[in-house]
Amino acid sequence: MTETSLLSLLALQSIEGVGDILAKKLIHHFGDAESVLKAKSHQLAAIDGIGAILLKNMKNRSIYQKAESELNFIQNNGISVAYFQEENYPERLKHCFDSPLLLFSAGNLNVNQQKIISIVGTRQITSNGTEFCKKFIEDLAPLNPLIVSGFAYGVDIVAHQVAMDFGLQTIGVLAHGLNQIYPKTHKKYMAKMEQNGGFLTEFWSSSNPDKENFVRRNRIVAGMSEATIVIESAEKGGSLITATMANDYNRDVFAVPGRVSDKYSQGCNTLIKTQKAQLLTSAADLVYHLNWDLKIETKSVQKQLFVSLEPEEQKIYDYLLQSGKEMLDSIAIDCQLPTFKLSSLLLNMELKGVIRPLPGKLFEAI
Repeated sequence: MTETSLLSLLALQSIEGVGDILAKKLIHHFGDAESVLKAKSHQLAAIDGIGAILLKNMKNRSIYQKAESELNFIQNNGISVAYFQEENYPERLKHCFDSPLLLFSAGNLNVNQQKIISIVGTRQITSNGTEFCKKFIEDLAPLNPLIVSGFAYGVDIVAHQVAMDFGLQTIGVLAHGLNQIYPKTHKKYMAKMEQNGGFLTEFWSSSNPDKENFVRRNRIVAGMSEATIVIESAEKGGSLITATMANDYNRDVFAVPGRVSDKYSQGCNTLIKTQKAQLLTSAADLVYHLNWDLKIETKSVQKQLFVSLEPEEQKIYDYLLQSGKEMLDSIAIDCQLPTFKLSSLLLNMELKGVIRPLPGKLFEAI
């Protein structure tokens, strides 16, 4: 993107009354942002949604002053910019009708790897929630997923920290500009996150972490990911909004169940009960439902003799050696194991390299 193109996009963004949807509509009609800004009043007035007040705002020269100021901030601080029509823009987010026109980022981001999940939840995470989050990410680590969250207190920061501990790329989606960080106590995590991941926002440097910005931020968290996982949530909360957005975008949503008496399990239990989320008890559930390929290097059976298997894992391995390719349900019945437990065992066995998944939810011994 050239400097002139970016300046025009920023000027278009700065027009009061022009949101992401209308901006994209205008660009689609006129070809690019520069052409939109150069269009005659009668041409603009012919576009549905543009009235006299908006037309006046579009012809206000102050939009260029605002755009130049933000462009200076971007250039002086080494901020990366992604335009919704470019390759460095999150691919899944492109397909969301209300996705941001521009995204600003800091760090070392690769937003288009295949395995991207968002982990969200309450800011008052419990010890159970913390332990689940740690085990969940630890088990997923061999698959090298990108972990997205909102860099807030509670579930968000735990997810970021654990991802960093296991060398996974992690991205914090912010509800303000890149000239500040919120909450300030999390500033100590910034340098490490930017080494492998970093921060993403749609907001200019003039934006503060206002309440409404967090709701807008959530659509990026939901839209750029293959699946959204809700670890813990009260009956109401921002993570439930993110889950709703993910459903609206036709993304997979998972929720961790809890006791009916636990305040911060009520939201998750309701999501599961109303079929707005799939029940999640382990990393294996996610891998199974998303049909992630572990791409384990094929090894000979002789080499596998040196792998230590638990008794139930050995039972499954012997069964698959004898039966060949089998579906999960058949394995569960013949090996007399509940499906939820079998899923976890199969994942562990895949990571050990003794079995592999096949298309159609099939498994076979290696």
